[in-house]
Amino acid sequence: MSASKSITERILQAIGFELLAILICTPLLAWIMAKPMLEMGVVTVIIAALALAWNVVFNGLFDRALKRLSIAHNAWVRVVHALLFEGGLVALGVPLIAWWLNVSLWQAFLLDIGVLLFFLPYTYVYHWVYDVVRERVVMGREVCQ
Repeated sequence: MSASKSITERILQAIGFELLAILICTPLLAWIMAKPMLEMGVVTVIIAALALAWNVVFNGLFDRALKRLSIAHNAWVRVVHALLFEGGLVALGVPLIAWWLNVSLWQAFLLDIGVLLFFLPYTYVYHWVYDVVRERVVMGREVCQ
């Protein structure tokens, strides 16, 4: 990476991540769970808000750790990033899902694992594409100056 990300950029990156996820997950979960789109939309937005906050905090800490340890972004680092991000989100989200849907923690955990199977590759691909596009934009700006 040629330049560190500002807090504004981190927030915009996280918002893009969550908006795309909501657009994909709401109809998919409504169909799988045979629930109304509005009901699943509310649940999805609540979890997305939690994930948005986690995304900003986690990515800031993760990038800071990479910089401090002088570790470059590569495929393995992206796998670790996705696993740690989603693991933290599971720990935060399962109690909320259980409460909201009035199910046991175990049932909420199983539901969350299903969602996780979507989000692991989604997280990897989204951040990879974001970084590639960002690098090209930043390099283009540096060339023009």
